[in-house]
Amino acid sequence: MTQSPLIFRKGLNLKHEVAHVLAESYHSDLVTAVKESDYRFESGRLSLYLAREFGFCYGVDRAVDYAYQTRKRFPDRTVFLTGEIIHNPHVNDQIRAQGIRFLSDPGESFDSLTPADVVILPAFGITVELLQSLVDRGCTLVDTTCGSVLNVWKNVKRYSEDGFTSVIHGKYWHEETRATASQAYHSGRGHFLVVIDRKEATAVCDYIRHGGDRASFLETFEHAISPGFDPDTHLDRIGCANQTTMLSSESLEIGAMFREAMGQRYGDASLPQRFRAFDTICSATQDRQDAILQLLGERPLDLMIVLGGYNSSNTCNLARICAERVPTYHIADPDGLLSNGEIRHKPAHGKQETTTTGWLPAGPLAVGLTSGASTPDNLVEAVIRRLEALSSAP
Repeated sequence: MTQSPLIFRKGLNLKHEVAHVLAESYHSDLVTAVKESDYRFESGRLSLYLAREFGFCYGVDRAVDYAYQTRKRFPDRTVFLTGEIIHNPHVNDQIRAQGIRFLSDPGESFDSLTPADVVILPAFGITVELLQSLVDRGCTLVDTTCGSVLNVWKNVKRYSEDGFTSVIHGKYWHEETRATASQAYHSGRGHFLVVIDRKEATAVCDYIRHGGDRASFLETFEHAISPGFDPDTHLDRIGCANQTTMLSSESLEIGAMFREAMGQRYGDASLPQRFRAFDTICSATQDRQDAILQLLGERPLDLMIVLGGYNSSNTCNLARICAERVPTYHIADPDGLLSNGEIRHKPAHGKQETTTTGWLPAGPLAVGLTSGASTPDNLVEAVIRRLEALSSAP
């Protein structure tokens, strides 16, 4: 009989031992000072305003902390991460520098893992299948899955156990959504369907109301449905959930769209037996979206800088919110601020990084700044210092 592996889910009791390393790697005295100055930084013609909620959230801070604790606890063992611990290239490189290897990197393989190895599970969580594989290999596991993600899992498991299909607003390729979908599929009698936006949700709602071309539906959602999914059978009872870092307003709207479609198809009286929904946007994501709306409502800004990984869903959604109100530049790191004439960034609704010229206006300059939940304060400081230098350059 295979012995159950050791799984750490509440840290490794070394928080104080790694605190100084984390502070040196990610803290910023300048950012602390800006917060104490009513989130405002003045220098020459530059007036910079920080959103009142930005940067590392509790779940990210906890995951990074656990990774450093793991390295401290097991100095003589090989420590792996299943993939990126969070969506920030700077943080992931810092963790690699601690001697932690990423199984997603070239040359690494899950097949080589042994019971002597330690494996860290990322903040997004991992699929049921992958977890079982690691358990079967007997690896020591350190689970940093965010509590907000676990809350979504709880809801989709309940849907599944009661025979409901989980309709997940998210990106089917995202680690968190894949993990959530696996929870739905492997619990009870559940199936899942992932919709990325209102357009896809509209297509599914139309099918619920009127039926349609089954083969075409299955082709459209080929990568976003559970094995054996049948739209003629598995859309008769649905429960809505979402990737925790999606745009809150969009998730709520999509939930309302499905509720309306189910009511029109089966009658409003049947909704308690056929439709469920929970708001599973994480509080940190919501707080950062609310803070940026507050900043945009309070200050006339010339432009907005959004700092964070291009593959960070919550960061991309902050950029989408800002771009509706003011010229917005989503930069992956401070190096994106090339000069006062050029900036390297990803457009809010684009997929590829681009370089824009003439981005920094002349005269008095009001700049808003926020960062995604995976972005440490030291990078925010670097952006502030770079903006200060560029705004004073001739």
